[in-house]
Amino acid sequence: MVEKRDYYEVLGVTREASVTEIKKVYRKIAIENHPDRNPGDEEAVNRFKEASEAYDVLSNPEKKAKYDRYGHAGLGAGGGNSQFHDVSDIFEAFGDIFGFGGGRRGGRSRGPARGDHLQTSLEIDLLEAAFGCQKTIKIKRNKLCSTCDGSGAKPGSSPETCEYCQGAGQVVQSQGFFRMQTTCPNCGGEGTVIADKCNTCWGAGFEKEETELTPDIPPGVDNGTQIVLRGQGNPGKGGGPRGDLYVQIIVKDHPLFQREGSHLICRVPITFSQAALGAEIEIPVLGGKKKLSIPAGTQPHDTIRLAGLGITDPHTHRTGDLHVELHVEVPKKLNDEQERLLRELAEHDHVNVGVKRKSFWGHVKEFIHWDSDESSKEED
Repeated sequence: MVEKRDYYEVLGVTREASVTEIKKVYRKIAIENHPDRNPGDEEAVNRFKEASEAYDVLSNPEKKAKYDRYGHAGLGAGGGNSQFHDVSDIFEAFGDIFGFGGGRRGGRSRGPARGDHLQTSLEIDLLEAAFGCQKTIKIKRNKLCSTCDGSGAKPGSSPETCEYCQGAGQVVQSQGFFRMQTTCPNCGGEGTVIADKCNTCWGAGFEKEETELTPDIPPGVDNGTQIVLRGQGNPGKGGGPRGDLYVQIIVKDHPLFQREGSHLICRVPITFSQAALGAEIEIPVLGGKKKLSIPAGTQPHDTIRLAGLGITDPHTHRTGDLHVELHVEVPKKLNDEQERLLRELAEHDHVNVGVKRKSFWGHVKEFIHWDSDESSKEED
């Protein structure tokens, strides 16, 4: 079992320190080790929790008296184990310390509010979507004001309890037998008002920042997939936790592959001779190329399925197929040798084929000769 440090040592105050002094020191330590200011730093979080536990005892006259006389053992079963299970418990208990009202003290149950969620989009190509990737995105979001540490008040001052609602954040209006509770119009439900506002954030408690994030994009994401980055949204009031960031994935069209779920379609052109005689050709696949055998007698739009060469479904983890759709291309121009061979093939197949194209005037002469012959027949 880890031995607890002396609470006076944790806060760096003497046993004669007043509640006001203890509160001031705790606020400074808590802000320095605030989770939003130290992302991923577990030691800072532990210092935050330790300072909050010490403040909870030393700011309470009854608990402080027991602690001064008996030490940790005088705080009941568990020898002074913290009542705070996680950081959110601290925010709920001491939200007023950070200047936004809330907290369990003073009879109010309103805790710090969770920050707003944010949304952005990220464009990736098909290969990145198929195999997964890491992409850097830039977002603009709020951070605690560097001047007032999020209180909204000018340094040296602090928010004051709202006189209109006496810090409750709500007011009750009576009319006959009816009683209606509404948000306090003076403080907007905060329970505090800021008389002397911070010159940097003008009382908001936040200022803008541009930050870069590099999320992991899992393999198999499709167009329209939404990825959630927990705790990367805006910070909440009263030291409340950050909201989330929702990243909308946009997958760009690929020049060779068309996606249908976890399957891919690739349209490959082949020649008439390859279709008729069969051939072995190279085709593109995700991340490379592959040899494909075309059977003799292939018809236009025949499809060859290549199992397991599609995209892995991120939910079922099954890999789709690659469907190769064969398009027989008819050449628009032939050289003399190609034309000769095709005409021989046509004679062999006993099929009619078009004659070699004549000039416009050649067709005119034929038409005139045919017209003259018809006239002679009518005279006879």
